[in-house]
Amino acid sequence: MSAVLDHSAHAAGAAHGAHDYHHHGPTGWRRWVYATNHKDIGTLYLLFSFTMLMVGGVLALLIRAELFQPGLQLVNPELFNQLTTMHGLIMVFGAIMPAFVGFANWMVPLQIGASDMAFARMNNFSFWLMIPAALLLVGSFFMPGGAPAAGWTLYAPLTLQMGPSMDAGIFAMHILGASSIMGSINIIVTILNMRAPGMTLMKMPMFCWTWLITAYLLIAVMPVLAGAITMTLTDRHFGTSFFNPAGGGDPVMYQHIFWFFGHPEVYIMILPAFGIISQIVPAFSRKKLFGYASMVYATSSIAILSFIVWAHHMFTTGMPVTGQLFFMYATMLISVPTAVKIFNWVATMWRGSMTFETPMLFSVGFIFVFTIGGFTGLILAMAPIDIQLQDTYYVVAHFHYVLVAGSLFALFAGVYFWLPKWTGVMYSELRGKIHFWTSLVFFNITFFPMHFLGLAGMPRRYADYPMQFADFNALASVGALGFGLAQVYFFVAVVWPCMRGQGAKAPAKPWDGAEGLEWELPSPAPLHTFETPPKLDATATRIIG
Repeated sequence: MSAVLDHSAHAAGAAHGAHDYHHHGPTGWRRWVYATNHKDIGTLYLLFSFTMLMVGGVLALLIRAELFQPGLQLVNPELFNQLTTMHGLIMVFGAIMPAFVGFANWMVPLQIGASDMAFARMNNFSFWLMIPAALLLVGSFFMPGGAPAAGWTLYAPLTLQMGPSMDAGIFAMHILGASSIMGSINIIVTILNMRAPGMTLMKMPMFCWTWLITAYLLIAVMPVLAGAITMTLTDRHFGTSFFNPAGGGDPVMYQHIFWFFGHPEVYIMILPAFGIISQIVPAFSRKKLFGYASMVYATSSIAILSFIVWAHHMFTTGMPVTGQLFFMYATMLISVPTAVKIFNWVATMWRGSMTFETPMLFSVGFIFVFTIGGFTGLILAMAPIDIQLQDTYYVVAHFHYVLVAGSLFALFAGVYFWLPKWTGVMYSELRGKIHFWTSLVFFNITFFPMHFLGLAGMPRRYADYPMQFADFNALASVGALGFGLAQVYFFVAVVWPCMRGQGAKAPAKPWDGAEGLEWELPSPAPLHTFETPPKLDATATRIIG
């Protein structure tokens, strides 16, 4: 997806003089294997994450096919649990997170006027670590006893009873964690040290701000996950009893450690999405972002508060009432800075000169559906209600409204917004709108009925259910198939033609309301940009020399 294609490379090189496209760099497969250019590595991340989205999507469709009607149809309960576990792990660690890192690689240097990421070789290493990790995860299905089946949260004591695939899963998580930490260090150093002269922190694009904060979150919590799964590993093989009650261990301690990682992790997957939306809404409203400073402070507040709400996942573990009250109020408090962001986006659109190209459609769709996910989260924050809804399909619905309609819709919005800059050609607006409407409709057909299933008491991770849940499950399964096909359509009909250069040539600034340094460059962005730091105007959005 990068300045990927040689057909437009020469035009870019001509436009940029010394910035020859294959500027003394390797070509062919070596260009990608040895890539140190931030654009190429960003492209690799995006293609990898889409591949994993398809793998995780196939697992989701197998789950929904089994749940299409009561009774056991396709898979036995053991394999069903493997599917739910691997679907979660692959989507979170293989699809959503790498996609945002891909955006960071592509856009952060362009937006701050840097020539590349700070540590180019480490950048290459952090990407290629993901390939063996992904192979370990997917390959665990073919190990004795099948894939891990403890749920994506990997709760003890189930993890202590799994076969050898559990060790492969733990190893994969360690590798992915190392990759995330290296990527985060790279992003922090790039943003803090390599901004163009004149670009102060409070003049940075919101996408850079959200990634700076996200990178600190990643560095803080990935070692916590590594600790939890390492303790699991020593329980399994080295005679310790951290989580094994038979030896005096405590399985609930695992939940505390995991969710201390897990709740900031949820914000790691949504804060960069907020950054993307904060770039797109002003562009298509032809206005400045309303309340830029409050957006920065709200993002920081969310990051800080995310560390004190972890046990709202654990209201049913026998927590004292005082603890329940604290985590209930803290969880309600975190909705305030999130609401500030929603208000700022709506205020940005208010009386703006709005148009609804595909990036804006996905952004408005994001705001609408993410808000629903936020409200269902507020409901789950109430301890007495959560105790009823714990581990039901209501939680599944809430989680997917936040992460699919949240993270994934924002990623699609970002792809449509920056695709002309990456490839040098305009995507088909009609096909983009078909993708948006089919995704939005099928997403809601899939996940909205799950609220009612959860309220009626259907537990998650069950391969079978009684007849009273049949209609909503059938509806959700049909919606899931439609949603999956919509994403295949997105790649085949939108992304692939752009990668091959099929379409109208994109101007340097295809969106007339867009602001930022990336729109000062020709489309496609030349392989090497900002080799000397640009001189910026007072707003730090234009190059003056």
